[in-house]
Amino acid sequence: MSRKLIIAANWKMNKGPAETEAFLEKFLAAAADLTDQADLIIAPNNLSIPTASALINDVNPSVGLAAQTVSENDNGAFTGETSTDMLKELFVNYVIIGHSERRSIYGETNAQINAKLKKALAADITPLFCIGETLAEREGGQLETVLGSQIKEGLEGISDISNVVIAYEPVWAIGTGVTATAEQAQDTHKFCRSVIEDLYGADAAAAVRIQYGGSVKGANSAELLGQPDIDGALVGGAALEADSFLELIRNAVA
Repeated sequence: MSRKLIIAANWKMNKGPAETEAFLEKFLAAAADLTDQADLIIAPNNLSIPTASALINDVNPSVGLAAQTVSENDNGAFTGETSTDMLKELFVNYVIIGHSERRSIYGETNAQINAKLKKALAADITPLFCIGETLAEREGGQLETVLGSQIKEGLEGISDISNVVIAYEPVWAIGTGVTATAEQAQDTHKFCRSVIEDLYGADAAAAVRIQYGGSVKGANSAELLGQPDIDGALVGGAALEADSFLELIRNAVA
């Protein structure tokens, strides 16, 4: 089965509205010839989502807009949180859920991530569902146990994953400059797909898109995204500059 590449820029806590505008004014027009070959997504911080939403809708609506997280609760007394209703109002159509920084810094559990996934899917927002192991877990032979638990517990009670994207991000490769080899990444993606097959069947496993995240850049995007089970990238540092993000995308789709 042919799966369309999906490449997302996770800006994390970078780029206020002015920087967002400057990036997108350069990126959106240049990316016009790339969206047929890959689904492209920008994930700004919440304060910059309105700016990004307006520009994307005006210049290149084929580019997707993502939030970096979302509340598992509806509107109400949850100071500092953002609901799916609020995201929908700003035409957000993707959301990153379970990023390793949310897990490690903010203590998000598999159960909480599961609740967020359900909330996003109920609102027809596509989740980029992040999973990943630490270096200690990989070296300790726990990779399959850790990833299997994250997938199974994260997707508990979700019967249809046709609108779920999985993002595998080895924690030891995020922001470190260290990247999993193409072979390591492919082997892990293949394992993740096998877990999906056990849970949902061969057709769902063949259809689900699995991104790789962890120091992806222009120099390695073609090799990584050229692997049979790697369907895209969740990009951090290399997506902070329009030129480097465009280079990464062009190399991947070439």
